[in-house]
Amino acid sequence: MKYVCEMLGIDYPIIQGGMGNISNAQLTIAVSEAGGLGTIGCGTMTPIEVDNIIRETKKQTNKNFAVNIAISVSSYTNELIDLVIKHNVPIISLSAGNPVPYIAKLHEHGITVIALVASVKHALKAQEAGADILVAEGFEAAGINSSLELTTFTLIPQIVNSVKIPVVAAGGIGDGKGLAAALMLGASGVQIGTRLIATKEAPFHDVYKQNLVDASDTETIIVGRTVGRLRRLLKTTYSKKLIELEKSGITLEQFGEMTSEKQHIKGAIEGDMDNGFINSGQIAGLIHHIPNVKELLDSMMDEANKQIKQAGNELDTLIKKAVK
Repeated sequence: MKYVCEMLGIDYPIIQGGMGNISNAQLTIAVSEAGGLGTIGCGTMTPIEVDNIIRETKKQTNKNFAVNIAISVSSYTNELIDLVIKHNVPIISLSAGNPVPYIAKLHEHGITVIALVASVKHALKAQEAGADILVAEGFEAAGINSSLELTTFTLIPQIVNSVKIPVVAAGGIGDGKGLAAALMLGASGVQIGTRLIATKEAPFHDVYKQNLVDASDTETIIVGRTVGRLRRLLKTTYSKKLIELEKSGITLEQFGEMTSEKQHIKGAIEGDMDNGFINSGQIAGLIHHIPNVKELLDSMMDEANKQIKQAGNELDTLIKKAVK
């Protein structure tokens, strides 16, 4: 945990997940200023659009932040790599594709590389290629998901036992108890996304935030299984429509059109639940209020600390009792 914070130049071992085309400077700045690692997600945005967000972020914070490039999602991966180098962005996370071809070039410019993985095999390959940190994401996570469907609770300890570099846990984490659990599984920190949507600084539609606050533990849904493109969404009119279309038959091209970043923006930014979707991880049922980002991160650290101490004391008592 301490090592990850030192590597990334942050106070808390909490990283913001990439949010595709709804990514913005405002939330990135808030996370970094609160002690975590704010992240600009490139999604399918053009280099010019990403350039504008990077410039705005650098104007308003001198804290470290990262840029996430979803390799197979973006049509501009090479251009974005050059862009982050030009801007001296200190940390890059690579997801949704093979990070190997890009790591050496980024290291040449002193950039710390985080690789997102979903299996032990992927983790070992990323480590061999020189990744500095791994984010291991379980199937509980929001948005685009791995078809392997490994859960965070099983994935993290297996990867931790298989690699020598720090592992950050993602998927199903949204409070201090989740942070404590991740640390106990051997992770060095956590990456969160859904919980950050429901914060005061997040410039997303109030309908999105309120849907998360109102969500129950069974309020997310997986779409795309029939075409091999898994995505976890919040249950809405639009996501239910997608499921019905899958039942009747939908092509990969049609599915891609209906889950494009255009529809993502309609749901998340415009609040149009009939014509757009909203991503959500399974932690939606844990969201009951909308704090500011600093309050959220501070509370996560405090709760994790108390939870670990309490559990440790209880275990110690049980062990001493058993030994007598």
